[in-house]
Amino acid sequence: MRVLTPQPLTAENFAPFGQVIELATAYHYPINEGLTTRYHDLVKADTHEQNGRTIVSVFRTNPIPLPHKIIKMERHPLGSQAFLPTHKHPFLVLVAPAGEQVYAQDLQLFITNGQQGINLAKNTWHHFQLVLGEQSDFIVIDRGGAGNNLQEVEVMGDAIIPVNVAV
Repeated sequence: MRVLTPQPLTAENFAPFGQVIELATAYHYPINEGLTTRYHDLVKADTHEQNGRTIVSVFRTNPIPLPHKIIKMERHPLGSQAFLPTHKHPFLVLVAPAGEQVYAQDLQLFITNGQQGINLAKNTWHHFQLVLGEQSDFIVIDRGGAGNNLQEVEVMGDAIIPVNVAV
């Protein structure tokens, strides 16, 4: 059984899977007579495969029970998928390298600082939202339109997120 330990989410260590979205490093400038700061062009949405369109949704997610055995991973072959938290609670992000199968030894677990979002690149294997502590909302930017944009596989091997996952 592989016990997963999260590493801090940074732009560098998450780059193979997509983008980290954080205001601290984003291009920004004042608008609206200086009363608003615009954080510009945060998500590189890749949603137009097979005449898709960009959609915006809210996902309200309950915390995962710990320990949490990893059973399935999913990917979206026709578009990217961005998650912007509307809260300031750290959450986990579980991803795996590209390929036709996902193996427990290849899983990579990240923990956000509570103010970061992510943009999963098209075809990136990932787990559904892994919320810790309390129910949390996410603004989700992804693809709508025709075509099958969801693939799921069972993870080969055993992996678990332990009760004492670092928060």
